[in-house]
Amino acid sequence: MTRAVDDERDPRGGDVERLDVSQLGRLVRERRGAQSLRQAATDAGVSFSTMSRVEGGAQPDLASFTALCAWLGMPPSRFFTPVTERPQQPLEQAIAHISADPALTTDAAAAISSVLKEMYATLAQANPLAKPVVACHLRAASVMRPGVPQRLGALLDDMHAALVARVEKEGAQ
Repeated sequence: MTRAVDDERDPRGGDVERLDVSQLGRLVRERRGAQSLRQAATDAGVSFSTMSRVEGGAQPDLASFTALCAWLGMPPSRFFTPVTERPQQPLEQAIAHISADPALTTDAAAAISSVLKEMYATLAQANPLAKPVVACHLRAASVMRPGVPQRLGALLDDMHAALVARVEKEGAQ
């Protein structure tokens, strides 16, 4: 079992989806009905302790989660709810730090912020890679074992780089 994801955020910003463990636990309890925990766990293909913890609101590991979804006859996506949070952009973060600096007057902070905005607008437009070619979100990242999302992320980055190189090569022909 892993900890709940109530306070997790995607460090890259963007939309994040959260596993609704309370809904999962409620539906598991309802599906089990009068059946014993041990029998329901056997039928679902998970351990007795996993079944008990999920009913209590704990988050299962990925294998147990998918087994429980199959047992419930529901797609895993049913248990993910979007977390809407507007990520702060790097420019906004820099300006916020400058504005909060006690060593700067309000006018000085405004002048630096203005220069930063102009430089950012000019240089961000000049970057042809500013628009991502591929975007991928691992919906199950919060229920994977530690280290798996990072390894998958690195694999996806490698695949993306290979695809970009292939497209550029085919475009040059």
